[in-house]
Amino acid sequence: QVQLVESGGGLVQAGDSLRLSCAASGRSMSGNAMGWFRQSPGKEREFVAAGSFGGGGIFYADSVKGRFAISRDNAKNTVYLQMNSLKPEDTAVYYCAAYGASWYSPSMVPNSWGQGTQVTVSS
Repeated sequence: QVQLVESGGGLVQAGDSLRLSCAASGRSMSGNAMGWFRQSPGKEREFVAAGSFGGGGIFYADSVKGRFAISRDNAKNTVYLQMNSLKPEDTAVYYCAAYGASWYSPSMVPNSWGQGTQVTVSS
């Protein structure tokens, strides 16, 4: 059973940057597709970014494309979400997710979740 722990959230101003981290423990996640989701108050959890990182392509939600970037460091068993040019509408709890396959497609559903980290962007 893998455990995912997010960190790096906080309160920032519009236009600022943040980097979220997702540290995995329990087993190596280097062979799994990984992703990020977010949930704002009163809204359903929504997809942010995901990919297999092994040449299979990385997918982003239209709302974050060009501003956010997902990456991973297999040696640290950690996935990152670099968030630039943050907007107030990016305010949400951000969740790390792991998929049960080495490849990724938008139809897949994660099988492991972190506990989330709060990101608040003030205007």
